Amino acid sequence: MIQPLLTIDLGAVAANWRALDALSGSAETAVAVKANGYGCGAFEVASALAGAGCRSFFVATVEEGAALRGAFNGHDHRSSMEERAASSIYILNGVADRGESAVAIALDLRPCLNHLGQIEAWRLSEGGACALQLDSGMSRLGLPPAEVARVPDGLDVRLIMSHLSCADEPDHHSNETQRSRFIENADALRDRAPDAQLSLAATGGTLLGGAYHFDLVRCGVGIYGGHPFAAAQPVVTLETPILQIRDIPEGQSVGYGWSWTADRPVRIGTLPLGYADGMHRALSNGATLYNRGKPVHLVGRVSMDLITLDLTGHEDLQVGDMLEVLGPHQTVDALAEAAGTIGYEILTSLGHRYARRYTDITV
Repeated sequence: MIQPLLTIDLGAVAANWRALDALSGSAETAVAVKANGYGCGAFEVASALAGAGCRSFFVATVEEGAALRGAFNGHDHRSSMEERAASSIYILNGVADRGESAVAIALDLRPCLNHLGQIEAWRLSEGGACALQLDSGMSRLGLPPAEVARVPDGLDVRLIMSHLSCADEPDHHSNETQRSRFIENADALRDRAPDAQLSLAATGGTLLGGAYHFDLVRCGVGIYGGHPFAAAQPVVTLETPILQIRDIPEGQSVGYGWSWTADRPVRIGTLPLGYADGMHRALSNGATLYNRGKPVHLVGRVSMDLITLDLTGHEDLQVGDMLEVLGPHQTVDALAEAAGTIGYEILTSLGHRYARRYTDITV
C-alpha cells in the first residue's frame, strides 16, 4: 500500500453517542453530520447512529441533506430501512430560494429558517416541517430579537434552536446570557409553535448540564472523539507508509525553502502525506508521528503530497512500513495543538486520497 490508511471505528461513534445520550437526560440526543460527518463519512456515521437509536441529524446545506437522504434510501446493514426513513434531517443553513425549498420538500428535509426572507420563501413554497433558529448573542445565523414578533402564523415549526458561542468555556458569562435570551425569545414564539422542541446545546452545551439541555441536544465533535468531551472514545486512526528512505550528510538541506538542514548524518524518510491530505503546512518542522509508540519527528516543510521525517535511530523501519499520525499515541486534539488550530479543523480536513476502512471494534 502506498497511500495513507484512515480507520474509523463506528463502534466508538455509537459508544460516544450513548455516553452523551446518558448525559442529556430526558432530552433527545441528535447528531451533526455536516462536512461529511466531520470528515468521517456522513452516511456511515449516520447509519451507525441510526442503528444505535439516534433519530435526528443536522447537516449544513440542502445538498448535504439530499445526499444523506439519498444514501439512507439505499442499502445498509447498520440500520433498518424503517430506522433511516424515520430519521429527521435538519438543514442548518436553511433554504436559499424556491429551488432549494422544492428539494427539501421532496426529500422531507427540515430547513432551519434563519431570517424572515427564508421564512417567506418556505411559506410561499408551501413547505412542511421546519425549524426556527434564533440569534441569542452569537451574531451569526438566526432571527434577532426584533424579528421574532414578525414570524407569521401557519408554519409547521418542529424545533426552535439557537447556538452557544462559548460552551467550551463552562465559566464564561455568555453561556447564561445566551440561555436567558433564548428562553425569552422562544417563549415569545410559543403561541405560533406550541409543539416545537427547544434546542440550545451542542457537545459543549450538553456538558454544561441539564439547564442547557431543553428538549434536544445537537452533539457534534464529541461524537467523533474530540474536545471538549474528555470521556470520548477515539474514533479515528491515521497511518501512512514510508515511500523512500535515504541517508544524507551533515549540511544537507531537506524540502522546499531549505527550512531544515542536517546538523549530523541523518536518515530521511519520505511519506505520501501533505497539505492536500489535511496535514497542515503549519506542522512543518514541528509535527510528530509514531513508530510503535516511539516518536519520529517531521523535518522540513509539509508540501502538497509529501512530508519528510528524521528516521535516525529507527533502523528497524523500511520502505512500506506504516507510521501513526493519529491513534493511540496522538489524538486529533494533540495534532491540532501542534498545528495551532482545533480538532474540528483536523477532522474536517481528512483527505479524500486516503484508503478508508470502517470497523466496529468497540462494544
